[in-house]
Amino acid sequence: MATIKSILHETRVFPPSNEYVKLANVSGMEAYHALCADAEKDLSAFWGRLAMKHISWHKPFTRVLDESNHPFFKWFDDGELNVSFNCLDRHLASQPDKIAIIFEADDGKITLSTYRDLHSRVCQFANGLKSLGISRGDRVIIYMPMSIEAVVAMQACARIGATHSVVFGGFSAKSLHERIIDAGAVAVITADEQRRGGKINNLKVAVDDAIALGGTDSMRSVVVYKRGSGNVQWHAPRDIWWHELISGKSDVCEPEWIGAEHPLFTLYTSGSTGKPKGVQHSSAGYLLGAIISMEWVFDYKPTDVFWCTADVGWVTGHSYVTYGPLAVGATQVVFEGVPTYPDAGRFWKIIQDHKVTTFYTAPTAIRSLIKSGPDLPGKYDLSSLRLLGSVGEPINPEAWMWYYTVVGQSRCPVVDTWWQTETGSHMIAPMPGAVPLKPGSCTLPLPGIMAAIVDEAGHDIENGKGGFLVIKRPFPSQARTLWGDPERFRNTYFPKELGGKYYLAGDSANRDLDGYFWIMGRIDDVLNVSGHRLGTMEIESALVASPLVAEAAVVGKPDEIKGEAIVAFVVLKGARLQGENAHKTAIELRNWVSTEIGPIAKPDEIRFGDNLPKTRSGKIMRRLLRTLARGEEITQDVSTLENPAILEQLKHPIA
Repeated sequence: MATIKSILHETRVFPPSNEYVKLANVSGMEAYHALCADAEKDLSAFWGRLAMKHISWHKPFTRVLDESNHPFFKWFDDGELNVSFNCLDRHLASQPDKIAIIFEADDGKITLSTYRDLHSRVCQFANGLKSLGISRGDRVIIYMPMSIEAVVAMQACARIGATHSVVFGGFSAKSLHERIIDAGAVAVITADEQRRGGKINNLKVAVDDAIALGGTDSMRSVVVYKRGSGNVQWHAPRDIWWHELISGKSDVCEPEWIGAEHPLFTLYTSGSTGKPKGVQHSSAGYLLGAIISMEWVFDYKPTDVFWCTADVGWVTGHSYVTYGPLAVGATQVVFEGVPTYPDAGRFWKIIQDHKVTTFYTAPTAIRSLIKSGPDLPGKYDLSSLRLLGSVGEPINPEAWMWYYTVVGQSRCPVVDTWWQTETGSHMIAPMPGAVPLKPGSCTLPLPGIMAAIVDEAGHDIENGKGGFLVIKRPFPSQARTLWGDPERFRNTYFPKELGGKYYLAGDSANRDLDGYFWIMGRIDDVLNVSGHRLGTMEIESALVASPLVAEAAVVGKPDEIKGEAIVAFVVLKGARLQGENAHKTAIELRNWVSTEIGPIAKPDEIRFGDNLPKTRSGKIMRRLLRTLARGEEITQDVSTLENPAILEQLKHPIA
């Protein structure tokens, strides 16, 4: 195979300050290398020690890793624990009155919940679920707004051994229906409505519509949290109000002790065919990944106020809202709204008001905030910040630099984290007190994560060239299977083309001469232009480096001569251009890319829009962009888009 060509050249390096190194949980590169050497020497012993240290076991394990049924690995499988106990009960003796959650609603109302209070609420709701006949092994769909109640619902399922599947509140009734059926869910936990950016979305209506589509015979109960007026259709005895369910229930609920490999949750993620995949995670291995990454990557300290802006409908909200922060006993912010409501200073005001120390958000949010007000952070007191994080997609170097210099005031390390729904927790990310940072690079694998870059035959590729990102050895937090479809799991993540040995991440990456990893884009976002394989992320980074551009997404379309033509969808920092002005600016940007990274990467087409098509969580729908680029009719479900009207703007090339 021709290796994937890396065209991004970034030479800036930011080592950790001496002060940061002194106080870090992993202090200096020697400590990092020592951990890596420990893992390479004996992987099972390495993870076994960490599991004993960081997890409270009801019955300690005697076996660490069982590889006998590759790739369906088992970790700590003869041990017993309860994930909710590890997140709540074990903190009650030492810090019952510490604030666990600072909840800020869309309208700015603040609600605080201590560990004692959160434990009581989880136990009470768990007893409510048990009264509905829900028990160990049952599947429960959670379709909730961002709220303390969403965390309570997830923790309550974990407490009684039910397997939850959270569906993002922006998904349509059809998407919800598919997930109810695939999971064989016995109950849905929802709310009458959710509020985002001053707008109301009726969740209960979507649940009713989903069930009305039929085939949901496993469904027995719908529990409804009253977030708004409560003016919804009612279907007794199936429907029950949350407050009525918990009325009179005890706030003591003994945890269900379950095996380490018991499915904690399934989470549906998009597949290349468009059919959602139910990614299934274990209990102990997943929890260990969340805890270790809180300690290593976020360098957690007991005085931290941690804020991950992700919705619980995504894996980031699972690992770094519901489980990771609570498992280490942190105080965290949970936010219901959006970063630009009531104005573009909302994130910065929250950081100022709650004295947030660790801020973790997506490059999409960062770029939108740059466009909304690049100087706004300077109007707020962000001196409490000590660490910044990026998640969800590669962050282009210019956005990284703005984040580092403007938000972090050039004193807060930026941990750019690469991981996936399927990995459960961080895989490649800097330890901020050890690893020097490079803008746009997720840097080095965590100890115990044997990441590599290979060609299409599974052979290692030398540093300085690009290829397929793989993980060569099992790790505790990885997905165990796809719900009800083990063969799809094997074929998707351990393909025969690579010998069936390695976990194929589905991302292309380059490893530079220092061993740093640079994510170049999805494998299906690798362009083959005149025999050159180019990662889309690098072209996007070049476009966003232009002073004219706020955001860009690049896809390919078939081209008779070059194989693939490059199509760029661009959001300008100013107003959207049309006519001759659009034509001139498109030429200017094409020449800009040519100057930045070479003529081979020059976009063949540039289309301007007020925004890019995104889900309500801010994820760019690249599959739709590929359809638009090819001039095909859109047949995919667009109900999850924040802004479906944007598709019309992006349909046609500039004349």
